[in-house]
Amino acid sequence: MANRDKNKKTLLELAKLPDNSCCADCGASDPDWASYNLGVFICLICSGTHRNLSSISRVKSIRLDFWDDELVQFMKLNGNGAAKDLYEKFVPVFYYRPQQHDCEVLREQWIRAKYERLEFKEDNKLRSYSSGLYEGLLWKKGKDNGQFLKRKFVLSEKDFSLKYYKKDESKGAKAIISIKNLNATFQPEKIGHANGLQITYLVDDHTRNLFVYHESGQEIVNWFNAIRATRFVYLKTAFPTATDDELIPWTTRNYLKEGFMEKTGPLVGYTLTFDAVELGVIFIGTEHHGYSVNECMPKGARGNKWKCGLAVGTPNRQFIFMCEQERERKEWVDALRHVISKPMLPQDYASKTYHI
Repeated sequence: MANRDKNKKTLLELAKLPDNSCCADCGASDPDWASYNLGVFICLICSGTHRNLSSISRVKSIRLDFWDDELVQFMKLNGNGAAKDLYEKFVPVFYYRPQQHDCEVLREQWIRAKYERLEFKEDNKLRSYSSGLYEGLLWKKGKDNGQFLKRKFVLSEKDFSLKYYKKDESKGAKAIISIKNLNATFQPEKIGHANGLQITYLVDDHTRNLFVYHESGQEIVNWFNAIRATRFVYLKTAFPTATDDELIPWTTRNYLKEGFMEKTGPLVGYTLTFDAVELGVIFIGTEHHGYSVNECMPKGARGNKWKCGLAVGTPNRQFIFMCEQERERKEWVDALRHVISKPMLPQDYASKTYHI
């Protein structure tokens, strides 16, 4: 008969081993759930997705549930390291591996890709998102009325472009967007759909956005990784001496900080790195190149109701912004100081994508 306390102690000790101390799927620390037929330690949130794959994964709490001796022995013989070697053996270098705080659709499709579709067990497995050409229908938010309409999108590695069409394709593409300055990030709350994707790009040095979604979580994540694949090939072409590790962070980028600040004049929304409704752009370089960020208490600034100020210094001029609360000012100052303290690579200056 299984010894409940002994097995619980064994599982807790296994969960502290280096390979098992973070969730096998999202990297969250101290996982206290496990898939007892896959042999992986996972966090509470990822365990919810595993429950929806009941024919593939069976989960238990390592603290609260009863474990038979043979299941504990199976966990001993396997673990996160062995599972990674098996299920993640051939993950493409550009493929996005979700982290703890990423949105649900990214996490779910990563788990399904690994254990359900077995996308990464074979070296030569056909993956549509890495074929060099990806096309299909997406629901796109209209610029004027805000309604979502189906539009055909075509992503091409050949000419490094993303195109979309209205109903009559014979009239040509409605827009041809260069991959050079394109970014994609999941924004389900902003878009109002669990599979909402924001595609950001530059036109004449001004930020523009497309808000799209697909009913299928797998399809929208495929689009996301197809964009990353195309961006990665472009970056390899543009910066041939850069390593993969240097380029991968630039395939797509999440927001570092987003919110509202005042400047002299009307209320303005700012985002670091990108802003959905851009009224101005300030390129942010490094301290070494003359950029600075400091708290300040400006006097005589016209039209400002908020009183928590910060100054962004550039080689050419100083910009003053006002936050409503001290906590918000601290968050902005910390985020901006994080940017100016980082050494910048050639692709940083070429794309100038660190801005507010």
